[in-house]
Amino acid sequence: MKNRRERLIKYLFAALAFSSLAFLAGIVLVLFLEGLPVFRTVSPWAFLTGRNWYPTASPPEFGALPLVLGSLWVTAGALLICVPLGVGSALYLHELAGPRRRAVLKPVLEILASVPSIVYGFFGMVVLAPFLQNAFALPIGLCSLTASVILGVMASPTVASIAEDALGYVPRSFREASFAVGADRWQTLTRVIMPAAGSGISTAVILGMSRAIGETMTVLMVAGGSAMIPRSFFDPVRPMTAAIAAEMGEAPVGSSHYHALFAVALLLFLITFLFNIAAELVSRRYRLRLGLSR
Repeated sequence: MKNRRERLIKYLFAALAFSSLAFLAGIVLVLFLEGLPVFRTVSPWAFLTGRNWYPTASPPEFGALPLVLGSLWVTAGALLICVPLGVGSALYLHELAGPRRRAVLKPVLEILASVPSIVYGFFGMVVLAPFLQNAFALPIGLCSLTASVILGVMASPTVASIAEDALGYVPRSFREASFAVGADRWQTLTRVIMPAAGSGISTAVILGMSRAIGETMTVLMVAGGSAMIPRSFFDPVRPMTAAIAAEMGEAPVGSSHYHALFAVALLLFLITFLFNIAAELVSRRYRLRLGLSR
């Protein structure tokens, strides 16, 4: 009876584990089935490199390059913000902050991570966009700079949490050996601890990048919604996620526009999938180097 119960539990957990693979396979299948038909209208090369996204024109133009560059542009700007904020916060919390300060700052980071994205977008649209518009004399405050700042703040808790875990994996003997040879705290932090946790910190940055490039509501509200190739952070853009969210409700099912949006979603999925694979490879290399591989 006991063995039968154990086998039942084992099969149940196995089914739950493999269900995630089934969901992933279903998502990929739907993206391919609904996205590939657009290439009957436009070639894959023209879709990837086209500079004009006018799906409702006559004839329609399905150049996804402005959408891709818009996503990459705001993600790059977000990285300029979330990497210093996230990694710096992790270093301070793990290496420098006392118990009292850590008890206050750690929950604040967790609260930032739990705030809904639409709240960030509303704050950016109502507060940050007018501020940046007045500060830089912009014609409109809804631009890639606003989106980058908001996305950078949103991704910072993810980077900080994973980077702090990476710092926690560094053996204590590394610090003790550094202090034993006469290094001060700053030298130990910059020349011993950070290089030892470098792969884990890189993983945090990659996952923070995935968090930024996959965000929808925030960029829909504050990026400006213009499907143009950005030339500066003051230009309005329309990232891939914003285009899908804004246009899917207006695209007739089965139309070229409908399939083009699925093709954009497929492209976004492949980009984020590659980011996550890179993060896993870097993380695995880090665990193997420290002898923590399972």
